[in-house]
Amino acid sequence: MNIINVKNSTLKVPEIALGCMRISDMTQNDLNKLITTSLDNGINFFDHADIYGGGKSEEIFGKTIKELKVKREDIMIQSKAGIRDGFFDFSKEHIINSVDKILKRLNTDYLDCFLLHRPDTLMEPAEVADAFDSLEKSGKVKYFGVSNQNPMQIELLKRYVNQDLLFNQLQLSLKRTGMIDAGLNVNMKVDSSVNHDGYVLDYCRLNNITIQAWSPFQYGFFEGVFLNNQKFPELNSVIDRLAEKYSVTNSAIAVSWILRHPARIQTIIGTTNPKRVEDMSKAADFTLTREEWYELYRSAGNVLP
Repeated sequence: MNIINVKNSTLKVPEIALGCMRISDMTQNDLNKLITTSLDNGINFFDHADIYGGGKSEEIFGKTIKELKVKREDIMIQSKAGIRDGFFDFSKEHIINSVDKILKRLNTDYLDCFLLHRPDTLMEPAEVADAFDSLEKSGKVKYFGVSNQNPMQIELLKRYVNQDLLFNQLQLSLKRTGMIDAGLNVNMKVDSSVNHDGYVLDYCRLNNITIQAWSPFQYGFFEGVFLNNQKFPELNSVIDRLAEKYSVTNSAIAVSWILRHPARIQTIIGTTNPKRVEDMSKAADFTLTREEWYELYRSAGNVLP
């Protein structure tokens, strides 16, 4: 597994992380196999959020790590908070209380990373700064970041917080390429030229923020998986040809397309199938050529200017 040296920190994270949103309904035995397979394949970074499974995902994960006798220093745990029932809440009180509950469910003393989960338009950045300072001083959180935030929202936070914002978690896949499209269609009067996110990809690269790509196999917003989907015959034909060339599965090709980008994007896979974890981990073993990357991009329905 290739390692990403996260800028402005001593963190060294694997290119592929395991997303834990769907583990809440797994049996203890099945989750044991999933975590063991992940670790065996160099995936020791685990992404959580307090809303995943209503907190059950964190709880069962904590039990699994204890049962497997995994040393805490051998893994990295990230969690997120800020989404509540029908609204967002970045108040100091909610952030601190959320982290305390997260740590209790995970049965750990600290989080390696804590992210603000989606933007809160009612955010008071000074409150966030106070919360971050308190969490850092207490040793409950080592590093901080955000999710689904645009450059100006991050700039607003950076004016107040004392910590570097190391991560921005954003949706990216072969069929969800908005952060790439506008940069390729500069000075064009086409739909793909519309800038929806403030050139967040370039901004993160310029500001040493590591992007974490979530839902790497989805098209649209949780509309479904594009792999083996009859709606996308050209894309799957190219994926399957490249999978045969590199002797990997189609899911590994989809992940490798993200990893090929020079932004050094960390990809979060959300499978609960140990075999698929093993298959996807092979995406780090090869590098798509420039021609192959663009062929995949075009086959997904994108037109180059």
